[in-house]
Amino acid sequence: MRKTQLAIVGAIAAATLSIAACGSSDTASSGSSSTAGAATTTSAAAAPTSSSAAAAAAGDGVTQTTDVFGPGCASVPQDPANKGSLQGMVSDPVATAASNNPLLTKLVAAVTAANLGDTLNSQPAITVFAPADPAFAALGDAKFAELAADPATLGKILQYHVVGKRYDAKGLEAAGTVDSLTGQKLTIAGSGDTMTVNGAPVLCGNVPTKNATVFVIGQVLTPPAA
Repeated sequence: MRKTQLAIVGAIAAATLSIAACGSSDTASSGSSSTAGAATTTSAAAAPTSSSAAAAAAGDGVTQTTDVFGPGCASVPQDPANKGSLQGMVSDPVATAASNNPLLTKLVAAVTAANLGDTLNSQPAITVFAPADPAFAALGDAKFAELAADPATLGKILQYHVVGKRYDAKGLEAAGTVDSLTGQKLTIAGSGDTMTVNGAPVLCGNVPTKNATVFVIGQVLTPPAA
């Protein structure tokens, strides 16, 4: 993709997570310094269970729905019976889980166009930084169609949003930088509601799926030019 195209893709980010106030847990109670100060909302969760604490201690990056944080989760469906809700996403691999979430339809369309669904679902443990629909909508239909018609370029952009190791927010904060599937670095800064990935705000973090921990972010990340 041309450098100008990448700049446009990055620009969409700012629009991305207009999804407001996460029904998240007060993650300070989970002992995770990376999620300190997370917003408490109508579906605010209780402290993580002992199994969640054990997972964090083991450093495997696995989270529970009680660990989510950030100002963007309230727009996630709240009915646990809804497959797109936090509870509904837990048992599905990440691409399938995202396909049920009404906030991630553009991301799922992009993953499908790039033929990455099975690849993401088959990974044993990954971290996914997932731009929400407003980010892709900001591209405009024509630009999105152009990217969809170029699976190789689109695939690289999407893989830049995936880390081949499973991290929770605490692990990301401790790492500082992580390697994307493209081999390029992603920089983590801040914690809790101030956490960013390459400057993109985390709107809803620590979202658990069967094989991935998902962080919904406020920008589409632009891979560095080769």
